[in-house]
Amino acid sequence: MRRVELPGRADPELAERTLVSPREIPGVLLVGSHHRYVKGPCNRTGEPVDDAVLVVERLGPELYDAIVVCAGVICAKGGRTGHMQSLCRSRGIPVLRVDSSELDAFTGEVTIVLDRESVVLGEAEPAAPAAESAAVAFDDIESICVVIADATDVRSTNALVPRVERVDSYFIREEFVCFAAGLSPIDSLRAGAREAERYGAAIASELCSMVDELLPGQRLVMRLLDLRSDDAAQITTDMHVVDEPNPELGLHGARWLLSEPHYADAFRALRTYVLEHLGTDADRLSFAIPFINDRDEFVRLRRCLELGEETPLGVFVETPAAVHSAADFCAAGAGELFVGTKDLIQFYLAADRGNHLVSSIYQTRHPAVLAALRQAVEAGRDADVPVHVFALGADLDHYVQHLPTRRLMMCTAELQQLARRSAA
Repeated sequence: MRRVELPGRADPELAERTLVSPREIPGVLLVGSHHRYVKGPCNRTGEPVDDAVLVVERLGPELYDAIVVCAGVICAKGGRTGHMQSLCRSRGIPVLRVDSSELDAFTGEVTIVLDRESVVLGEAEPAAPAAESAAVAFDDIESICVVIADATDVRSTNALVPRVERVDSYFIREEFVCFAAGLSPIDSLRAGAREAERYGAAIASELCSMVDELLPGQRLVMRLLDLRSDDAAQITTDMHVVDEPNPELGLHGARWLLSEPHYADAFRALRTYVLEHLGTDADRLSFAIPFINDRDEFVRLRRCLELGEETPLGVFVETPAAVHSAADFCAAGAGELFVGTKDLIQFYLAADRGNHLVSSIYQTRHPAVLAALRQAVEAGRDADVPVHVFALGADLDHYVQHLPTRRLMMCTAELQQLARRSAA
């Protein structure tokens, strides 16, 4: 195939694109990979097909099983920072967004060419090796919290040679635990206290399996359930989910946890199971509250979950109000802060993180964003509370240089890339 150069690469988010070859269709790379190109047969079924290229209109939680076994994804909707994009990032699965009118073209064998941000119908020339960009050195990082999707990510990270000693914690979302275990949380929680308790025990069983994979000195943190109504509707079978006009700003996170009557039953069953099965290792598992605004919500949720002051509970800082309340969270007993930059950036800049039309406004290094990150980090430092800042690979070096923190969160694929560079 004739190698071509795509025009306009300085602005990959242009709404209109030109087909540069009868066999090559340009797109926008939402999630990268250490591979130069990825190829495989197209899978349009939405069902798991090992090493195929998943072709869908949009990524959603109902596609979890298909996503985790695919070689790559081609979609027509979504941004870089959605939940399923995060899952792909943790697995090193590239995601290319193309115009929806082009989806029908993808049949048979295709090749996603990452350096050209395009997809080729059929065979493609191997891409020439690209120069590695500068990366932060491990010596610049004190602690790494690795964002994972399941126990496989713990094993693959701990199998790195040489071992990355700075990896001292792993972070998983409760909804990812649900997807991996085939659980439907809304169905279970709204079927009554007994089903909620069974759900809690099932989540605990998965968490115990992950704790078993930890090396000495490592721990696991679970972010409590944070399903927006649009995501919940796709995986709920028996219960009605309210159709909210703006789910991103709706009933989810801490506000949902406080309103869901049987979540406390599930959480109590979860903790009981963990204590019975892990014994003294139970303290290697802790929890963090998602999408929370202020100290009042923190105190009320601790009370709702029946957590005493001796039980550590973290806070996920991802709204401007939470940044403003960072010092209050620490004073109220938060054990650690996790700064979720993906949501925080979209709220500070009023730019939907899933909308490619405003992607140029969604700036991870905007002065207002950096000021917010700095405020959260300094609040934790003043209170002697650890603060972990999430950074995508492109921002690792910048954040280390411009923020007073040496504690970072990153996905497994990005950690592995840093490890390869350090070993080179």
